[in-house]
Amino acid sequence: MITDTELKLKGMEALIVALGKVQAERFINLVRREPFDYTRWQRQLWPDKSVEELSQLAMRNRQQP
Repeated sequence: MITDTELKLKGMEALIVALGKVQAERFINLVRREPFDYTRWQRQLWPDKSVEELSQLAMRNRQQP
């Protein structure tokens, strides 16, 4: 078994050989992106606030200069 560092190096080498440096970098960026679920994020953002409370907070913030 190889170490994590060796695995990363071998993986990068394989990607570069197969895709070239630029495309290998693009591939890594694509893999690293996670889909963003806005609705789920909003539900987790203020779990203890009701819709009414959030609306009141938004109205107060809107009135401030």
